[in-house]
Amino acid sequence: MAFTDPLRSVPDFDAGDAEWLHLLVGDWQMVADLGFGDLLLCFPADVIPAAESPTGDPIPGEGSEFLVLAHARPTTGPTAYQKDMVGEVVGGEAAFTLRRAWVDRRIEWAGPSEWSSLASRSVTLVPLVRNNRTIAVLSLTADPQHDRLPSRMELVYHELASALLRMANQGTWPDFAVRTDSRRGAPRVGDGMMRLNAEGSVEFCSPNGLSTFRRLGLAGDITGQNLLHVARQLPLTAPGVDETLAPVLAGTMPWRAELATGKASATLRAIPLREGPERTGALLLCRDVTELRRRDLQLVSKDATIREIHHRVKNNLQTVSALLRLQSRRMHSDEGRNGLQQAMRRVSAIARVHESLSHEISEDVDFDDLIRHQVKLAVETASAGQHVRTRVSGRFGRLPSKSATSVALVVNEIVANAVEHGLKDRDGTVELAVTHRQDEVTDAGERYRVVEIAINDDGRGMGDAVIEESGVDAYRPPAEGEGLGMQIVRTLVAGELQGGIRWQPADGGGTSVIITARFPRATSGRS
Repeated sequence: MAFTDPLRSVPDFDAGDAEWLHLLVGDWQMVADLGFGDLLLCFPADVIPAAESPTGDPIPGEGSEFLVLAHARPTTGPTAYQKDMVGEVVGGEAAFTLRRAWVDRRIEWAGPSEWSSLASRSVTLVPLVRNNRTIAVLSLTADPQHDRLPSRMELVYHELASALLRMANQGTWPDFAVRTDSRRGAPRVGDGMMRLNAEGSVEFCSPNGLSTFRRLGLAGDITGQNLLHVARQLPLTAPGVDETLAPVLAGTMPWRAELATGKASATLRAIPLREGPERTGALLLCRDVTELRRRDLQLVSKDATIREIHHRVKNNLQTVSALLRLQSRRMHSDEGRNGLQQAMRRVSAIARVHESLSHEISEDVDFDDLIRHQVKLAVETASAGQHVRTRVSGRFGRLPSKSATSVALVVNEIVANAVEHGLKDRDGTVELAVTHRQDEVTDAGERYRVVEIAINDDGRGMGDAVIEESGVDAYRPPAEGEGLGMQIVRTLVAGELQGGIRWQPADGGGTSVIITARFPRATSGRS
């Protein structure tokens, strides 16, 4: 359930209003930190529609209570509410002041007697006005701290919080021009903060903000300097200041950018400040991300190394497969030639998994395309002068590399066996069908997704017999005349796939081999 659902239930409000509130709540932590107080987003429990309202706008009904839709606590000071306020109902005198702010569309201040029993707290009520109508009321509950003189930084913090609240009241902040990805991992107030004037000069810089620019190579103070000029004097790794970075440093656009030198990196985010249509300056947040970028570089290097290893393993396996093919051509006995061809097919199956891993960042494999190629390859290699069709239905999803190798080998052996024995000297069809069962949960709380793999052929069949083996049975000694392929299948199904095998007659003739495999949910990726 979204916190904007009560808003969406009122026909006078549209999806744009709800999305704007989502943007506000996504960014309002900076207001809580700058204002040293708790933020509550309040919405009336009873709304009079615009068509029935005396003002011509949707307004709360007389005596309506208000519901708290969202709550943010400050990281720069103590919270005013020890419990989470989301879902709480605000009534009485506090609801009356909220309704008054909603109808008047003006920022109001409520005393402790009107709002709560917190005698030392003051409450600022900010009606959020969009398209000339109030859509919610935001309250900031803060400690005025009359017992001491505030510092210069506290005064700037309060001034910036008030500026953002005025913009929220006017519907000019947050701005839809803010890209969603620019807020993810963005710097916070405590990381470093600057107040820029309309010309882009620094009026105030917090100690953490100054430290960030010192690490980038700044010598001296930054207050009073034009931030764009300061950046041009830094030893940046990229030449000059690009067109994306310049508006951020000037505070003209609500974007995010990054400054990087040879030894340090900092991420910056600008929030332009406005009074009506006029831009009065900007709030600039900055954060030293040197260590984060160093770790990112290490991870990229590690990923590239892992992919290169998989690529080389794939190349080496393909070389082994080619050598086996050459050797099989020199064999005079059919038995030796068939043995080498089977070994070549198994090596190729493993090589395909490593080829997929060489293109992936993670150690999971998108197995569906891989298995389609593998089924066709197994049929082409096993059939001699036959016309065998293949069909694949269902999806595996992503599999861990270890499981992917095991499944590829098992499918390879069973498909080849179906062609060589079930469809011997005849044309036909081999079908692979994948279905997902309900997840299994062990006593230890481990969750496994269970996949059933059915490989069917329309060959001569195996009579009416049904043979089923659990994982334990699969470890039994090989039966007389049983080939290496079936021993490989039993071992992999029992050990790596933690499943079982069942041989049974297929519908319409032929044989159906059904394999049950279990993949741990924690590492199996998406299904």
